[in-house]
Amino acid sequence: MPYEKSLDIESFKEVKEFEDTRISIGVFSYNEGEKKLQITRENRTVDGEWRFTKMGRLTKDEVQEILPLMKKAADNM
Repeated sequence: MPYEKSLDIESFKEVKEFEDTRISIGVFSYNEGEKKLQITRENRTVDGEWRFTKMGRLTKDEVQEILPLMKKAADNM
């Protein structure tokens, strides 16, 4: 069965922006299934546009900023 965007329900999402990157913390449920935490990273291009990239490693500052968001997300699961 192919992925269908309309079945992917977002129940929580917060974004934390840094200098040239932003990290999104979200809770999603696909096709009324179990709620799951999703963490994504986007980097700003030289044109100022946001582009998805691999999550990769986090700096200490990033970890300290997103941990409270992850706690909020967990409370919504």
